[in-house]
Amino acid sequence: MLRLSEKYKKEVLPAMRKKFGYKNEMAIPKITKVVINCGFGKQLMGKSSQEKNKAVEEISDVLSLIVGQKPGLRKAKKSIAVFKLREGMPVGLQTTLRGKRMYEFLERFIWVVLPRVRDFRGISPKSFDGQGNLSIGIKEYTPFPEVVIEKEKKIFGLEITVVTTAKNKEESIELLKLMGFPLKVE
Repeated sequence: MLRLSEKYKKEVLPAMRKKFGYKNEMAIPKITKVVINCGFGKQLMGKSSQEKNKAVEEISDVLSLIVGQKPGLRKAKKSIAVFKLREGMPVGLQTTLRGKRMYEFLERFIWVVLPRVRDFRGISPKSFDGQGNLSIGIKEYTPFPEVVIEKEKKIFGLEITVVTTAKNKEESIELLKLMGFPLKVE
């Protein structure tokens, strides 16, 4: 089986050039980065600051196991009284993958994680935005093989955004279909 970066060079580039008629190889869309987000607002509600710090550290450890690098802490930009949110409070973690780590994560995500997600029937074309980026939400991180579920206390969701250089939705769908993403046919 071809690695994802090799597959892009050997199979996807010629197929995209043939379908869309690109004259320049640099104009052919490619995946530039993968952004993984994790919000933990509900896990921290009603806890002391010491418990909050411990919970954030545990979630950060799990996320760094999954993605292979330490995520950055994201804090609230402004206070919202209804959500009991104060400016500067931690609200989530984010990490950006590029290059080799990005391709390794995508290989695991496509071929290992997505088949293990409960009731998964393919990625909907509605998950693509107008600029050709794909955003997928996963309710729990348990399908990732790096995590030992028995040890974990907190189950949280992830949002994975695959950023491409495609100019529109059609090019992006074709690119990711050729790369091996399991897209739902509608």
